[in-house]
Amino acid sequence: MNLFTGTRSAKKFFRHPLAIPGLIILCVLYFVMIFAEFVAPYHYDNAHRDNSYVPPSKIHFFHEGKFRPRPFVYPYAYTFNKFYERVYVEDTSRPCPLAFFTKGDEVRLWGVLPVSYHLFGVKGNPPDCRIYLMGGDRVGRDLFSRIVYGSRVSLTVGFFGVIITFFLGFLIGGLSGYYGGTVDWILMRFAECFMLVPSFFLMLALRSAFPITLSSIQVYFLIVVIMSFIGWAGFARVIRGMALSISKRDFVTAARAIGAPDIIIIFKHVLPQTLSYAIVSLTLSIPAYILGESSLSLIGLGIQDPHASWGNLLSAAMNISEIQYHPWILIPGIFIFVSVMAFNFVGDGLRDALDPNR
Repeated sequence: MNLFTGTRSAKKFFRHPLAIPGLIILCVLYFVMIFAEFVAPYHYDNAHRDNSYVPPSKIHFFHEGKFRPRPFVYPYAYTFNKFYERVYVEDTSRPCPLAFFTKGDEVRLWGVLPVSYHLFGVKGNPPDCRIYLMGGDRVGRDLFSRIVYGSRVSLTVGFFGVIITFFLGFLIGGLSGYYGGTVDWILMRFAECFMLVPSFFLMLALRSAFPITLSSIQVYFLIVVIMSFIGWAGFARVIRGMALSISKRDFVTAARAIGAPDIIIIFKHVLPQTLSYAIVSLTLSIPAYILGESSLSLIGLGIQDPHASWGNLLSAAMNISEIQYHPWILIPGIFIFVSVMAFNFVGDGLRDALDPNR
């Protein structure tokens, strides 16, 4: 792609009405994901059992009728109503000032660098005064912190998955389309074996074949591998069709005539011609990996508590009564929806930008 074509494609992408908002949303989400330990005010497993399903904290600027320049929250206390249900009320006698760059839980950034300061939190980090920006879960853990940590799983599973899909699809589709004949027949029948079974049921079957006692790290990589093996077949078939057409072009015939090895022709002359489609296809397939991981975690076959992913955070919403009394437990679903739509918007913008007919 020359400079003119690249510049023109960039202009087409930036003119897309939804691509830029989608790209901005993804940039924010991935920035939060990369610096999760710093952005989250608490460690993902920092529980305060007295605050089970505590509602989101209300941020105040007035205390006893007087304005305070520094925002603050009131700690929650609870009583029981006549049905013996826990009811939270603010303890308005003790304002807890908020601040940026507050000292809190000792964590390790990227599992390496020790960090004790966080983007925001309650000043002084008193144990009985916490901020619940998006409410708490059933054991009193800050839902916002767990969503931030959970993005590490939900937003990276797609990227690792498409790397494997990209490799398998390019390799099998390129070989099938270039050689044709018996090689094409064998490889495509093999791909169709994966496409015959509904993807979600195949994913469940493959995951169920492994013990439920695997650690969350092992489950994470297992999910990546399972979903990659499910997703490569359709991608390989499209690459095969494109490679079949490209292999008949004059520049490929010329490369054969001068004695270039087949492997060089495939990877230097044939497959690079399919990159535009591959980039768009893989961008649009990332949401499927996010939804796949969320589905497995939602039904208890994915990332397990206390580790967080958006799917297992949403599992609390499977109880309808919990949604009625604690609607903030649906917030992880909002993050799944927003990230999936953002990827679709960006993929749609890339499709328009790289399409030479538009």
